[in-house]
Amino acid sequence: MTNTGTILASSGSADTSTSRWTKIHSGSSSPSTRVTLRLTSFGGVSAVGAQRDHSRRNFHGCLENVLYNGVNVVELAKEKRVSIVGNVTFACSEAVDVPVTFASPDSFLQLPWAVSRDSVSVTLQFRTWNKGGLLMTSELQHQVGALWLYLSDARLRLQIYKAGRVMVDITAGLTLNDGQWHSVELSVRRGRLILAADKADTSTTTTSFPVMPANHIFLGGCPSTEGDSGCRNPFNVFQGCMRLVHLDGSLVDLIKVQQMLIGNFSDLQMDMCGIVDRCSPSHCEHGGKCTQSWSTFHCNCTNTGYGGATCHSSIYEPSCEAYKHRGNTSGLYYIDVDGSGPIKPQLIYCNMSDKAWMVIQHNNTELTKLRASSGTNQHLAYFNYSADTKQLGAIISQAEHCEQELSYHCKKSRLLNTPDGAPFTWWVGRSGEAHTYWGGAVPDSQQCACGLQEDCVDPEHFCNCDGDLDDWANDSGFISLKEHLPIRLLAVGDINRPGSEAAYRVGPLQCYGDNDFWNAAYFNKETSYLHFPTFHGELSADISFLFKTSSSSGVFLENLGIKDFIRIELSSPTEVIFSFDVGNGPFEVRVETPEPLNDERWHRVKAERNVKEASLHVDHFPGAVQKAPADGHIHLQLNSQLFVGGTASRQKGFLGCIRSLKLNGKTLDLEERAKITPEVRPGCPGHCSSYGGLCQNQGRCVEKYNGFACDCGTSPYSGTFCHKEVSAYFRPGTSVTYTFKEPYELHRNASAQSSSIYSDLTLKGENISLSFRTSQAPALLLYVSSYYREYLAVLLNRNGQLDVKYKLQNNRDAEVFRSNERNLANGQLHQVSIRRLSESLSVQIDQHAREDFNLTSDVDFNTIKAIVIGKLHESGEMDPEIARLNSLGFTGCLSVVQFNSIAPLKAALLYPDTSPVIVTGPLTESNCGSSSSSSPYAAETTHSLSDHFGTVGTGQPVVNAISSDSALIGGVIAVVIFVILAALAVMARFLYRRKETCQTPESKGAKPEDSPETPFNNDPTPQSIISDTQKEYFI
Repeated sequence: MTNTGTILASSGSADTSTSRWTKIHSGSSSPSTRVTLRLTSFGGVSAVGAQRDHSRRNFHGCLENVLYNGVNVVELAKEKRVSIVGNVTFACSEAVDVPVTFASPDSFLQLPWAVSRDSVSVTLQFRTWNKGGLLMTSELQHQVGALWLYLSDARLRLQIYKAGRVMVDITAGLTLNDGQWHSVELSVRRGRLILAADKADTSTTTTSFPVMPANHIFLGGCPSTEGDSGCRNPFNVFQGCMRLVHLDGSLVDLIKVQQMLIGNFSDLQMDMCGIVDRCSPSHCEHGGKCTQSWSTFHCNCTNTGYGGATCHSSIYEPSCEAYKHRGNTSGLYYIDVDGSGPIKPQLIYCNMSDKAWMVIQHNNTELTKLRASSGTNQHLAYFNYSADTKQLGAIISQAEHCEQELSYHCKKSRLLNTPDGAPFTWWVGRSGEAHTYWGGAVPDSQQCACGLQEDCVDPEHFCNCDGDLDDWANDSGFISLKEHLPIRLLAVGDINRPGSEAAYRVGPLQCYGDNDFWNAAYFNKETSYLHFPTFHGELSADISFLFKTSSSSGVFLENLGIKDFIRIELSSPTEVIFSFDVGNGPFEVRVETPEPLNDERWHRVKAERNVKEASLHVDHFPGAVQKAPADGHIHLQLNSQLFVGGTASRQKGFLGCIRSLKLNGKTLDLEERAKITPEVRPGCPGHCSSYGGLCQNQGRCVEKYNGFACDCGTSPYSGTFCHKEVSAYFRPGTSVTYTFKEPYELHRNASAQSSSIYSDLTLKGENISLSFRTSQAPALLLYVSSYYREYLAVLLNRNGQLDVKYKLQNNRDAEVFRSNERNLANGQLHQVSIRRLSESLSVQIDQHAREDFNLTSDVDFNTIKAIVIGKLHESGEMDPEIARLNSLGFTGCLSVVQFNSIAPLKAALLYPDTSPVIVTGPLTESNCGSSSSSSPYAAETTHSLSDHFGTVGTGQPVVNAISSDSALIGGVIAVVIFVILAALAVMARFLYRRKETCQTPESKGAKPEDSPETPFNNDPTPQSIISDTQKEYFI
């Protein structure tokens, strides 16, 4: 208020009009007071007016600078030039606001209750952050019971107990723990009890007994020793502030309480409100929602993608490479490229093939057709990606390699107008610069891939399309210079001539590798170290890295200040310590592991420190958390260099490898610094010791400089981790025959074509596994023949039981070993494992107990000829029972078939051109062998990138037709065409997915260059038969 003037004090309620400022104070004037000017009243109205207008109570308080049409009404009243009714004074003393703070569990305020009237009135104001706490309690007169007024779930709640029973239970108000002042009014008169919060939310009840406090009332809590006080508090203590306490209408003078003249108290802060707003400013990061109590704050990190006490650390991995090394398979994952940094997580598809590809889609990855239009000189296509600019930049920068397909299909439509003309078509990359080279060519060359390879259709041009042919041609390739990716805009120019037709496609951005994930350094002496600029993590600091060592102790990193410091060290083979000092004294967080950490395997360490707590996690073991002091220093102030692998004193250095060191989401380039530092080497090989366990089902871990790969050659499974079942559906005429060469003595006079494997002379044992699903019984599942008329058969008899039939001796009948498990032809998936070593034979079906048998005939299986699954197509004499079963063929599913180290079904489906297999009849790869109960990856669905787009040869491409002459098409027609195309696209996609459930991309065959040169050796139990290194691109 800028002006002051004479004050008019009144009471009651008023219906006034003032053109300037009004200041209202409580007073003690008569309720009938009013000031009248002509027909206008201030502070109240006459009885007649009240009856007519149904006005509220007269105003009770102070009015200042009351102006009516420029006339000072207060001055007129002082001069008695207007009529005054009631008690009006021309002075107003403001109420003394003395707050009191209840700061500890021992705080309470005891006030005497000396009112003898039959009514009760208690009012006060409070503010707090807590949802609960006792506001007031008192015993009732005549030992009637006890009264409690308290906060419960941020609401006022009043309860009166009598003889151990709750006689009154009412509530009022909502969210009263917002740190603002709130008023409480409790009144009892003539058996009517009223509880009001902020004069708005009121609850009323009646009592059949008198509610009158006894000698004292207690505010905030009770004395720690009850004694004779009679105060009991079954609830939480109140932590907050109170003021303007009125008992029966009289303001309690808290200054006299402080002077011990009235009442009693303990551990109160008088004449101040010590409430602290711990959410302003908020320490919750990344959009976390801050809530608080009296002593601390809390961060709700729900749906932020971050965790921890302050929502500081990302809960997602920084790349598909990191997800792969956790054992994850292809699918959609949230990627947080900078960890705790400012870039938000992004949902990205990870294609886990031999490399971990990140696939970032945009708004048009389809092949899009452009038709000739005389009114259009250029077509512009803009591409909006599923990730924003910062996310894309970080992903590309972090990746080892990125690429994006760029293709142009043309018919009398020139592309770059080579060799000397101005380009008709160009594209814009990340930096906004236009580029005039095409996919597969060198940057700034104004060429296409065929120009670089010198195999263009017209040798005089550097692009196929620049030949301006009347037939369809195309120029396609990948843009792989990371600085130019992703493609943001494509401008197509030569489409306005008669007969010109073109189609373009810009594929999704694809990146693999993670330079940060494999960035490592090897420290070979205790005195060696790397140094970096000072680490700045004043309020929040997170540090993560991987290490492997054979040493029992050593300091991973250290950064010092004048007094503050931060350090992480391996103190013993089973203990890691995270220690720091922010000015409150040294602080340590320790994690002890049940297993030694100096085992030359990679171990992950993650430490975080913020204003609330410090935490430390090592691998998957339980972490440790230490709460920060409630009060004290919170800023970490460092000023020296950051030492990695050692200390400033060059003592207790670390021996071993440190990898992927990140501080607050930023990766330190250990390799670059190691290249110029003595006694430290960049990189650190040897990853299979840590990640080899991810290779499943007999897959073999193969070391790579940056990571590892699973060789599935000896496994009947495929996939990144040898985890995908290779299954096929068989019909009665289907047969897969895996053949062996004849022994030399049988083969030397023959002229048969060579095969890949010579038959071994003698087998003394077999290791057979397969899964099947069928409703056919009897049925032949697997048959192994010999050049000496010996055989092994696995079949289902007419009762659906599994029989294993051996004939290893010509002059004896075959031996049959029957499992006790019944009705296996029930349409369910069953897993069979058969092991023979000499005369000992064991059979196990599903999870049932193993059954053991013994052969009584010869134990040598001589000169294997073929492994057959499905129908036999052998000529010559055959066992009658086998012949009878063979006439029926097999109908059903066979999966992950393996004989010793040979996987005949996998060879037939994935390597038909390089394997000694003969396939007869229909053979369709299927997921029929997958089982959610047996495979954790059964629900995985992947889609081949190439399956989404038609291939274009010399004919017209199959495309999304978009005419550039759209200005001539009416709006209604355009909408109709769009709806029809959309419906067709949905139907096509649905039909494609229906097809895909029965045929996965692997059934299309492997690339010859990805198959091994010598996939088989002379031993039917080799360690490496089939290489599983084909590239499969999925979205």
